[in-house]
Amino acid sequence: MTPRPWSDPVRTRPGRPYPLGATWDGSGVNFALFSENATAVELCLFDDTKETRVPITEHTEHVWHVYLPEGRPGLRYGYRVQGPWEPAQGHRFNAAKLLLDPYARAIDGAVRWSDALFGYEVGHGDADLAMDGRDSAPNMPKSMVVDTAFTWGGDRPPRIPWNQTVIYEVHVKGFTARHPDVPKHLRGTYAGFVSPAALGHLKSLGVTAVEIMPVHQFVADKHLVERGLTNYWGYNSIGYFAPDIRYAAHRRGAGQVNEFKTMVKTLHEEGIEVILDVVYNHTAEGNHLGPTLCFRGIDNAAYYRLTDDRRYYMDFTGCGNTLNMTHPRTLQLIMDSLRYWIQELHIDGFRFDLASALARELNDVDRLGSFFDIIHQDPVISQVKLIAEPWDLGEGGYQVGNFPEQWAEWNGIYRDTTRAFWKGDENQAGSMGHRLTGSSDLYGRGGRRPYASINFVTAHDGFTLNDLVSYDSKHNEANGEDGRDGSDHNLSWNHGVEGPTDDVKIVELRERQKRNLLATLLLSQGVPMICGGDEIGRTQQGNNNAYCQDNETSWFDWRLDGRRKALLAFTRFMLRLRKHHPVLRRRLFFYGRAIYSDVKDLTWFRPDGREMTEADWNNGLTRCFGLRLAGDAIEEVNDRGERIVDDTLLILLNAHWEPLPFVLPAHKSGVRWIPMLDTREAVGRLRADALKGGQTYDMEARSVAVFRMEREKGRTAPGAPEGAPPA
Repeated sequence: MTPRPWSDPVRTRPGRPYPLGATWDGSGVNFALFSENATAVELCLFDDTKETRVPITEHTEHVWHVYLPEGRPGLRYGYRVQGPWEPAQGHRFNAAKLLLDPYARAIDGAVRWSDALFGYEVGHGDADLAMDGRDSAPNMPKSMVVDTAFTWGGDRPPRIPWNQTVIYEVHVKGFTARHPDVPKHLRGTYAGFVSPAALGHLKSLGVTAVEIMPVHQFVADKHLVERGLTNYWGYNSIGYFAPDIRYAAHRRGAGQVNEFKTMVKTLHEEGIEVILDVVYNHTAEGNHLGPTLCFRGIDNAAYYRLTDDRRYYMDFTGCGNTLNMTHPRTLQLIMDSLRYWIQELHIDGFRFDLASALARELNDVDRLGSFFDIIHQDPVISQVKLIAEPWDLGEGGYQVGNFPEQWAEWNGIYRDTTRAFWKGDENQAGSMGHRLTGSSDLYGRGGRRPYASINFVTAHDGFTLNDLVSYDSKHNEANGEDGRDGSDHNLSWNHGVEGPTDDVKIVELRERQKRNLLATLLLSQGVPMICGGDEIGRTQQGNNNAYCQDNETSWFDWRLDGRRKALLAFTRFMLRLRKHHPVLRRRLFFYGRAIYSDVKDLTWFRPDGREMTEADWNNGLTRCFGLRLAGDAIEEVNDRGERIVDDTLLILLNAHWEPLPFVLPAHKSGVRWIPMLDTREAVGRLRADALKGGQTYDMEARSVAVFRMEREKGRTAPGAPEGAPPA
């Protein structure tokens, strides 16, 4: 039994209103909690046997504060907040409910579901209006005081330029939960994520950033737990400063914090950035019938967007509530959280879930809202990578292309166009042309660049790449929602058989389609994002909404057969090709005119070798075309101020179901094209003789091919990737 580290009665001092949260200064701990409408606050201290309550008598500008000279790191605590129980007025104070600190740097334990967690009497005839008097502390996790000291050594952010970035979206647990070369006690943890086997995979793949799915402490939804499931993805945050303890191998004394820092430090040593998927749009407390865990009991009217009938919550997220970005203290909470993850945990960027909800000033999405203004002027937050999921579930929430200049966006139009094009749908050529060249129709204004577009074909939300080419329909029966969950608009195609098959022709076509989709992604201007596991053919057996599947459905299967090994080799080859050819990752949009030479920086071709016309783009049956990227027409300089010059590349795409001959362009006599890639090959590499301009290359049905223009005899193209033959 651990003795109580405080006297009886507890010695206190007035403390300070800033910083918010529990701050260890080397001698004691300062506690500060914002509540605008509270009438009294108690600090609750927990040891192994009992709870000790400390009244907080000092409050300054709505911040309640106290200093405990006997407080130490590892101290477990919470709050009880008194105030009016007036749900119809938006107030839901209930001192019987233990509350987490919104600024807790670590949280110990997990929610143990009970009716005592609800501020109202569950099952009462007045729904959520009758106040519940049961103590929730036995069922609540506890906030923990953290010593932020950590030996970072010479850690520095990699600061990979946007146009050189390749993002790998991944779940901490799912990545290593089944990895045979990761020690069992480390599988599914922050430590396991940077074990030699896991880190080796990331390095050999060639990605420059991991976009980690939510690791803010979150809550497993009651309805899932009752069905024997859990919230696997983690989009149900309750602790915006606390790395989730679930993913820690070392949990004693807030060990998850240092384990997370060690993960970041190790990734930085390998030149890999860490981007966090963050959920600041809603919390785990749900709607008016949800539990009282933190914000609701501290100051419901300040933290949440309420309707005109203040008993209820505005819900732009589909999760029951929306955080109140119009209140300065809620904005402060989010900005303080972002700065904490950058300054204390060395995070390199953020992907904001349902970001449109953050920009709503009243009901409309405001492109220049307070949220953006504050971020853009902040000297810390404005310097990291900012990625928006540019939609929410409210009216007018779909805002692809409308975020401010400093932001990149998940380009959902890229995803849909690329899927539809390779599926063989009509009327896709024009949109596919935009997607391949950075989506200037979406981002070519307001000073934005091609790298404002985060290009992706698959993500955690939806089919995996393997399932995209293997299923016509979702198969979400295991989620227990009778198939109501998950999108029905998938633009997927099973190629003849639903799910796994032994049909050799179907299997071969599916594998080629995977290569086509990956090749398109990695040959497009903008920032590519690979969904973790796609490179090894990960399947969820047709489940396109595996948010509650913390099991083999979601975890990577590292037992690779020949086809999956070949797909991994292909992905590695494509990433090397992209890395070594700056013409594939321009910082500026194409001009469509000659620069530095008589050749346009971008030229489009028909299969007969002629340039595309407006009529070709408007022809709904156009499924095959090529684009020439002039490597000597890049109007950019490198870090040393030198002009960037690359090979001229020719990319051919044939989404037709029949093979087609393609006449290679000849803009001047003697032009020769060296084959580099063809997705008809299992690993992509193509070793073949050079072809003269004007000669015909036979395109396989549904395939991608890449050529580079030969330079003078005997000279290898600059930066030619391994496997590419010399000129």
